[in-house]
This record gives sequence, C-alpha cells and structure tokens, in this order.
Amino acid sequence: MARTMPHRNQSVATRLKCLSDCMANSDIFCHQGCAQATLLSRSRLATQGHNMPTNGQPDQRHPEGERQIPALSGLPRPLYARAESLSAGSWTPPHRHDWVQFSYAISGVLGVHTAEGSFFAPPQWGVWVPAGLEHEVVTSMRAEMRSLYIRKADSSWAPQRCRVLEVTPLARELIKSFCLLPADYPEQDSHESRLVQVLLDQLAGLPEVGFSLPLPRHPRLLGLCNELIEEPGQLITLHDWADRLGTSEKTLMRLFQRETGLSFRGWRQRARLLSSLSALEEGASVTRTALACGYDSTSAFIAAFKGLFGYTPGDLFK
Repeated sequence: MARTMPHRNQSVATRLKCLSDCMANSDIFCHQGCAQATLLSRSRLATQGHNMPTNGQPDQRHPEGERQIPALSGLPRPLYARAESLSAGSWTPPHRHDWVQFSYAISGVLGVHTAEGSFFAPPQWGVWVPAGLEHEVVTSMRAEMRSLYIRKADSSWAPQRCRVLEVTPLARELIKSFCLLPADYPEQDSHESRLVQVLLDQLAGLPEVGFSLPLPRHPRLLGLCNELIEEPGQLITLHDWADRLGTSEKTLMRLFQRETGLSFRGWRQRARLLSSLSALEEGASVTRTALACGYDSTSAFIAAFKGLFGYTPGDLFK
C-alpha cells in the first residue's frame, strides 16, 4: 500500500497509530510514521564509515528530523556511551544492533517504539532495549539523551524484553562520570574498569516502572487502539466498542486482557497519561492537559498521574 512521507513534526500519537496500522497489515515497519524504506536506506548510506562518538566528546547535536545511526561493527569495550541533544521531532528509523541499549532522558521525553508496544521515558527515567530488537526512537520535543551500549555477554542477567527503568541518584552520577571517560578506557585492574563494574551492577538493580503501552496483535483490537491513541480524550466506552465489533463486552474484555496484559480501562488510562507527558514537558497547564486527555477534573487527572508515575505533574516537571 502506497504511503506518503510524514511531516517531520509528526506527533508521537500519530506514530503510534501508524505502528498499529502497520501491524494490522502485517507490515510492522511501514513507509510512513514508522519510517519509510527509502528513509532507512538513506540513513544507512549516510552512516557508512561514520564512527560512533567517543565517551568524552561534547554532545552530538542533531537538527530537526532523522537522527543518524552510527555504523559500528562491535563495541570496543564492555560499556560505551553516547551523549546527544535531540531537537523536537527527531527520530531514528527502525534498526537493531548486537548490543544492549539503555537510553536515559536527562530532559525531554523519549519514546521507543517496537512491534510489541511503545515505551516512554520522562526525565530521569530510561528505556532498556535488548540486543537484536528492532526499535525506533522518537522525541516530540527537545531532549538531552545519554545512551549506554552494553555488550550482550556483560548483561546476561537482563530480561530479553524492552523495559522502562527508574534512574536512581547513584546511577545518574555514575553515568555522568562514565561519559567523561575515553572510549578506550583500561579494561583491567583500573579505576575505570571498577567504575564500569559498579555502573553495571547498578543498572542490574534499577527498578522497572510501567511507562509502556503494549499493543495487541488482534486486528480488531488494533483498530480500537488506533482510535484511542489518536484521540486519547474520546469518551467511548467498552460497550460502544463491543457493539461496533459485533461481540459481547465480556468477550472483548477477555480478549483485551489476553492481548495486552491490561484491562480495557487500564490500557485507556495508561494511553491517556502517557500522551500527557509531552504537553506537560512543553509547559501546558495541568488543567488544559487533563481536559485534552479526557478527564473531567484536574484532581482526577493528578490522582491517576501520580498513581502511574509516582509523582504529581508539578513534581515530575519542576
């Protein structure tokens, strides 16, 4: 099916909808919001011979639009770092690599999209991407990102799935210190090697949080999720959807739970709250954001927000 090139400022919600559409058509990464094939080809050509920046270099700054994927056949050390400043609307085409990636947002909100779902990292959280998993990274606003690349053999303790992790104060300082090291730091019996080991130990213990939005594979449910992602504030009910799909509420509830691991109500609430992150980070008022997400009161939105993120909007985006 022919698709057109998306506008570079395409919203995260639109990209999520596109990803769901692709899955419904057995075309997981399409020619539109997920990143078009010609775009991916251009990226690969542009990065031939482009070495990954060393740990100690200044932030790599990217203009609005496609973020280049550095070509690297392997990691020179067990742990490697990349510091970047991403402009609003930056994205990477779908790609995979042979090492683990942990992308940590110092500021801004990162979105990592995979075939299984989408994962969001507000400031001071990060997304863990296992080796070999195809993924796309998107930011709808300016973001400061620190990415750690870890050899698969040095992270055998980690589950083989995408996760969002809370970056503790100690891990934050260790990442900051590691980013100052040269890329070819001494691996044996050195201050640098001990720092790396402590950092890896800390990464292994970071708490996982539920800042993800699992996507169902069932075509009928994908249609439902498409609409909710595109318009999180709509007031449609499970009864309405059961009527549209020609099934009972109980059947739809069971199917939704089996496909996503969440109830319909829980999934819809999570989609609404995750969609609010970008607006809040950009300075939108809590009241305006709550109404846009389908809440009829600010207090109900704040309570739900704190229930998922552990912080009120004001505390999270100080």
